[in-house]
Amino acid sequence: MSELTRSPGQKFRDAFAKGTIAIPGVFNALTARLAERAGFQAVYQSGASLSAGLAAVPDIGLLTATEFITQGRYLAEAVSIPVISDADTGFGGPLSVERTVQQYEAAGLAGLHLEDQENPKRCGHLNGKILVPTEIMVNKIRAAVAARKDPSFVIIARTDARGVDGFEAAVARAHAYLAVGADMIFPEALETAEEFALFAKSVKAPLLANMTEFGKSPLLSLAELAGLGYAAALFPVTLFRVAMQAVETALGQLAAEGTQRDFVDSMQTRKRLYELLDYSDYDRRDQQYAENAKC
Repeated sequence: MSELTRSPGQKFRDAFAKGTIAIPGVFNALTARLAERAGFQAVYQSGASLSAGLAAVPDIGLLTATEFITQGRYLAEAVSIPVISDADTGFGGPLSVERTVQQYEAAGLAGLHLEDQENPKRCGHLNGKILVPTEIMVNKIRAAVAARKDPSFVIIARTDARGVDGFEAAVARAHAYLAVGADMIFPEALETAEEFALFAKSVKAPLLANMTEFGKSPLLSLAELAGLGYAAALFPVTLFRVAMQAVETALGQLAAEGTQRDFVDSMQTRKRLYELLDYSDYDRRDQQYAENAKC
C-alpha cells in the first residue's frame, strides 16, 4: 500500500506495529507541524489542552464535539502523520458516539479514545470520578466500531476504573471492551511501574500509556514502556505546559521592564516561523498565478 493510499488510521496502526511510539499532545496546527518535523510518528489532540487553550475552562466535558472536530481538522490538515484525538465520553449515548466517530473520521483523524466516566467527567488523575456501568461503555464501543467507514480507524477504549474500583476492575473492563471490538486500551492513572507491567501481562492488546505530568502515574520513559510491551506513550499536556510557562515568564518580564529586548533570544525567529508556514511556497504560487494571468 502506497503512502498516498494509506488512511490515517492505517498509518497509525503501521507506526505502533513497528515498535513503541511517543505521541506528543499538540495544542495547535503549527505545534503539530513542529512535532512532525521533529520526527514524531503521530500526534494527539488533548481535551485538557483544548479546553484550557481554546476556552480557558477545565477538562470537565464542557467543550462540544464540534469544537473538538474543528480543531482536529486543523491538526490533520497541517501534517501528514496521523492525529488521534480525545473524544471525552463520546458526547452522549451510543447514537451520539456513532456520529462522533463519523465526524472525527471525516475530519481526517486517525482514531479517538472514549472514556468510561459519567458526565460531568473529570481529569483522569483527579478524585471524584464516577464510572458508567460496564455494559453502557460496551454499547458505546459497539456503536463506535459499527460507525466507522474505514476499518483501520482506531477505536481506543480508555478505562478510569483504577482510580475508582481498583486495578482488577480496570483489567476486567479492558477485557470487556476488547471483546466488542476496541482496537487499543488506555488504562488511565495506573499508580506504579509494577502496575503498568502487570496490566500489560494481563491485557494482551495494543496498550496506550498516559505519561502526563503531576498526576498519579510515574513518568516512565519510552524505552521502559517498550520493555513492558506498550504500543505507545502519550504525552498529552507536556508541550502546552512548557508553552504556558514560557508565556507567563515573558509576560512578567514585559510587565516589569516595558520592553522585550532582554528575551528576544528566547523567541522563535521570523525566519523560522516562515519556514514552518512554507511561506515561500505560498509566495511562489501567488506569483505564478499572476504570471499565468498575463498570458
